[in-house]
Formats: sequence, C-alpha cells, structure tokens
Amino acid sequence: MSDKPQPEVPYWHIWTDENGVSHQQQCRMTGFHMASMGGVADPQWMGNKTTGKMTTMVTVQPVGWVGEWHENPKPQWILPLSGRWSVESMDGTKIEFGPGELSFGGDQHCTEKDGRKGHRSTTVGNQPAVLMVVQFEDIPTPKSPCAFK
Repeated sequence: MSDKPQPEVPYWHIWTDENGVSHQQQCRMTGFHMASMGGVADPQWMGNKTTGKMTTMVTVQPVGWVGEWHENPKPQWILPLSGRWSVESMDGTKIEFGPGELSFGGDQHCTEKDGRKGHRSTTVGNQPAVLMVVQFEDIPTPKSPCAFK
C-alpha cells in the first residue's frame, strides 16, 4: 500500500435532469487502488474500469468551429489534447477546457427549450482544439451527475 494519499481526479459531467434540461457539474474520481498493470511494473493508482464495446477517436475542431445546440451522440469521455474548447449547457453554464481536463458527455434525452437542446460547443482561441473521444456503445446514460467515482 502506498503511504501517499489516494488521488482525486476532477472531471466535468454534463447530464440531463428529469425535466430534459442539461447541466454541468464538477465531480471527482476517488475510487483508486494500488495495483500493477502487469509484468514487473511498479504498482500505480488505478481507478474503476468501464468495459464493453466502445469507439475511440481523435477529432480536430478548426479555429472558429461551432457545434450548435446538440446532444452528445452517445455517453462519452472527452479529453482535450491541445487547444481549448468550451461547452455551454442548457442551464447557461459555460465551461472552458484545456489539455488534460476531462469531460463526460451524458446529455442524451434532452427536451428542446427556447431553441436549446443538449449543449453548444466551440473552439476557443487561435488554434484548433484536438480532442480524444471515447464513446460507449453499450452502457446506459447516467441519470445523475458524478456517476464515476
């Protein structure tokens, strides 16, 4: 066991409430345990695993890119690799993300209100936003924020 305190990893979760409105909430992953990934590698802090069918991709959003109001197509982790992008939820919360800042897109099943449904995302600044996206094919959309511990 490590004598160092268990890590906490922050992430933002966009989710849909019972009225079909998207919100964003900052959450923390804390469910880590020390283990080796195999071989003779030293133990490291490892979190819970999500298994099943998933698609991993890298996207490049050009400078000035705007993703008008839309839902995430599937539950998905989004990790900026370079550049910056922002996400605005239906409740008016707008969060800006840079390299290494995690976001979980779980705003499926929104109801359109005042021309808004899901979220609006944009690149920020004068360079493209390069994002790694891991979409889950067979896990249900979390029904409340901070589903990943």
